[in-house]
Amino acid sequence: MSEPLHLGISPCPNDTYIFYGLIKKTIGLEGFDLNTALLDIQELNEAALRQEFDLIKISVAACPHIRKNYRLLRAGAALGRGCGPLLVAREKTSLDRLRLARVAIPGELTTANLLLRKNGFHRGDILEMRYDLIMEAVCSGRAEAGLIIHEGRFTYPKYGLTKILDLGQWWEEETGLPIPLGAIVARRKLGQDFAALAEEGIRQSLDFSAKHLDQAWPFIREKAQEMDQTTIREHIQTFVTGFSRDLGDDGLRAMENLLGLTAADLL
Repeated sequence: MSEPLHLGISPCPNDTYIFYGLIKKTIGLEGFDLNTALLDIQELNEAALRQEFDLIKISVAACPHIRKNYRLLRAGAALGRGCGPLLVAREKTSLDRLRLARVAIPGELTTANLLLRKNGFHRGDILEMRYDLIMEAVCSGRAEAGLIIHEGRFTYPKYGLTKILDLGQWWEEETGLPIPLGAIVARRKLGQDFAALAEEGIRQSLDFSAKHLDQAWPFIREKAQEMDQTTIREHIQTFVTGFSRDLGDDGLRAMENLLGLTAADLL
């Protein structure tokens, strides 16, 4: 009899694309019956703190807080170049003028917030909210600027907003490394053999979507909520990269640099 296995990912197209085969059970994890929940990334970070899932997508910035109970997997990550969070405002302005501004962020444990802190220019208040509410908060004046992630990278001009800082570009120029945004982690108590099984399952699921996108597309589009087809495709092309198959040495170095931890601390 198969054991229940609880998976938590976001409804964003990169996650539903990568995990479609596993969610729909066209790809199986031998000995496990997968049950999936789709949550906002900050909700996932908080769920990982509470150890609510066996296999879960989290912000890379959350890794230090959960690493005693979860190990990093080499597959399924959102990591690449030209894909980092953006700081946007209603009109073009300087970073100096925003130094003490109220900035809306998508969660304290998100990589976006960690990058904002590492950049160091901001000294003002932060306003935490779900990522898809940030642009409206900036438009309405609840926040003077907003830190946007996911599809916001493609849609902010529709809100009349202006890019002030690309934190991914800043990171790449500072380090020469890709930007590590999100990662998949597995319960340590399930063991290294399970981690290897999960990594292989994720890779097979990714391959399934690549070969059968017409089959996966309705599910991806349904979970993407109000995104149009062009934005969904841009989202997948931007956030599903070679690092999603395997972090490799560069991916692990990027995580080590961002977190101040060694790969041995994470794996």
